[in-house]
Amino acid sequence: MSQRPAPSLLLLFLLMIPGVCSQWSGWGVRYSPSHICALKDSSVIMSCTYKYPTGHQIKRVFWTKTRVINNVDFPDLSKDPEYSQRLQYLGDKQQNCTIRLSHVTLKDSRVYYFRFITNITGRKWIGVPGVTLTVTDLQVESPERVTEGDSVRLTCKSSCNLTDRATFIWYRNSQPLTTGIIGNQLNLGRISREDTGRYSCGVDGHSYRSPAVQLNIRYPPENPVISISPSGEIVSGDSVTLICSSDSNPPAEISWYKGRTFVGSGRIYSISKISSDDSGEYKCRSINEHGEKYSDAVTLNVTYPPRNVSVSIIQSGQIWSGGSVTLICSSDSNPPALNFSWFKENESSAVGSGQSFSALQSGRFYCQAHNQHGSQRSDAVTVTVHHGAGMNVIVIAATSGGLFFIIIIIIILIIIILFIMRKRRDGQTKKQISDPNEDTYTALDLKSTTSDLYDTLTTVHPRAPEDSCRTLDPQSFSKHENPSINRKMLQ
Repeated sequence: MSQRPAPSLLLLFLLMIPGVCSQWSGWGVRYSPSHICALKDSSVIMSCTYKYPTGHQIKRVFWTKTRVINNVDFPDLSKDPEYSQRLQYLGDKQQNCTIRLSHVTLKDSRVYYFRFITNITGRKWIGVPGVTLTVTDLQVESPERVTEGDSVRLTCKSSCNLTDRATFIWYRNSQPLTTGIIGNQLNLGRISREDTGRYSCGVDGHSYRSPAVQLNIRYPPENPVISISPSGEIVSGDSVTLICSSDSNPPAEISWYKGRTFVGSGRIYSISKISSDDSGEYKCRSINEHGEKYSDAVTLNVTYPPRNVSVSIIQSGQIWSGGSVTLICSSDSNPPALNFSWFKENESSAVGSGQSFSALQSGRFYCQAHNQHGSQRSDAVTVTVHHGAGMNVIVIAATSGGLFFIIIIIIILIIIILFIMRKRRDGQTKKQISDPNEDTYTALDLKSTTSDLYDTLTTVHPRAPEDSCRTLDPQSFSKHENPSINRKMLQ
C-alpha cells in the first residue's frame, strides 16, 4: 500500500526526486479491508494500523473524508455534525487507528482516510488510497406475474456483496418463514392463493428489513356468494340490494341472472320498490381471465297484500224454492289470504266469513280478503230472487257486466219461466180430456138412459174409447129414440 507525505506541494515535489523518498520509508497506514460493503443502519468497523519513524511522537490523529482542500488541513470527522454522534475511535493513538461508524446510511458511502501528525514540524501523513465504504439496502426481486400453480423464486438483493458473512431471513406479512430459504433466495414451489402476501427480507443480527413486496397470485373466481340486504321478510315496495362476493385475482367481472335471464352487472344489484314480478331465483356469475364460477341461487320471495279480489259463482240457472247460491272469494296475495269477510252493500256489519258464502236473499254482496300485509275488497255481485208459480228462481248477475247482458239474461229467464208455466197448463188440460173416469162410464146404464142424456154425453165426448164401445150391447141401441146416433157410435 502506498503512503504519501502530506500536504505541502514542495514535499510532494521532493518525493518525486530520486533519493528523497528514502527519508520517508518509515511512514505508512494499512487498512483491512480496504473495501467494505455494509448493510444500511448497521455498524461498520474500519480496521486500521499506522507507522512512523523512530524519534517522532504522535501529536494528533483523526479520520477525514477529504484528501486535498487547497493546501488547507483536512477536516476531522469527529467534529462533523453528521458523524460526531456516530463515530468512535477504537485505536491507541500509537499504532492502532481503528474506528466504528454506527447507523450507516446510504449517504455514508464514500472513501475515508486516516491522518496523523507528529511533533516534528512538517511531518504529517495521510493514508491513501483509504477505505472505500459502500452502504447498501435490501430489495426483494419477484416475478411480475404469478399464476396459481407456478413455481416461484424470490431473491433478496443488495447493491454489493456484504463484507460480513450474512444469514438471510425472510418474512411474509411480518411473520418469519422457516422453509424454502437457500442463501439469499426463497423458493415457494407450486404456489397457491394462500401464498399471497407481502414479502420482505433481512439479515440475521440486523434490525434492518427490506421494503415489502406484494406477491400477487392470480387465480380464477372461487365460491361467489350472494349477503341479501335487508335480510328477513321482503315486502312489496321495499328496496332490496343483492351483493355478490367473489374471491378472485384479478378482480372478477360480475353478472346477475334471474333464472336464465341477464338482469344486470356489477358487484351490487339493487331493486327499488320491489314487486311480486321480481320474485324468483337469482345467481351471480364471477369471471376473470383464468375462469368463471356461478354462485348458488338465492330466492327472492316478495310478500304483498291481497289484490285482484273477485267473487265467482259456483252454480247458475234456476234455484228452486228453499235453495241458495254459493259465492266464492278469490284473491292474489303472498302469503295466501286466510281470512275472508262478506258484506251486503249499505250494511256495516259482516254477513258472513270464510272463502265461500251462501246467499239466500236478494242484494248486492262483496267479499274482503285479508293477510298480515293488508286487505282488499272485491266488486259487488247482484243476487236477485224471483218468485214464480210454486217456486223461487234466483238470478245472479255480476255488476261488472254491462246492463245489456243483465237484460238479456232476465228476458231469457222470463221466457223459460213462461214456457214452463204454459207446459204445465197444457199438461193439466190434456190429462182432463184424454183420461176420463172409467168408473163413471161403467156406472152408466145406456139402456135405461133417455135420449137427452145420451145426446149430452156424446156432445161432451164426441168419440169414446174403443174399449168402451165394445162393452155396449148393440141391441140396446135399437130401442133408442135416435137410431142414427146409435149407428154413428158403433162405427
